[in-house]
Amino acid sequence: MLQSELGLLSMKRRDFLEKWGLSSLKINLGFLEGDFAPRDPDRAAAWELYIELLTRVTTQYLPPDDGDEKTALDSVYAIFKETREILRRHGSGCGEFAKLAIPVLNQIVRPFTAKWHSLSLAGAFKDAARCREFRNELATLQPRLQSYTKALADMAGVEDLTALEITDT
Repeated sequence: MLQSELGLLSMKRRDFLEKWGLSSLKINLGFLEGDFAPRDPDRAAAWELYIELLTRVTTQYLPPDDGDEKTALDSVYAIFKETREILRRHGSGCGEFAKLAIPVLNQIVRPFTAKWHSLSLAGAFKDAARCREFRNELATLQPRLQSYTKALADMAGVEDLTALEITDT
């Protein structure tokens, strides 16, 4: 067993979330005191979502003159579908992954997508001020999802590559 796996096996869920800056998630206290013990299906599921997040605007800087807001919103929203498919594919064996992924979707991603989906339907992305507001809120969301991505790398037992590239921010 790798040293990193030994460290995860002796960790409480609360400690794992705190390690990656995700302690603000609202999760049952009794649950948080349980041991964090990812198994192979958790690691496989974490790897799959890690790659999805690492290669999307969810964690990657979007320069002001590049891309468009609707496509960026669609990319963030697609994380719901990707996560659901990963959960179905790996089944009940990826419980630790699910216990992290579901609160992140519901408490971090959903408020952003719910707000901007309705605004986009109302034509917000035709207004330059609204586009700037969207990009500012996306820039606020990204560090939280970068923390999540780092946690997934840890769960998967792989080197974290979130800081691999230099960005002009």
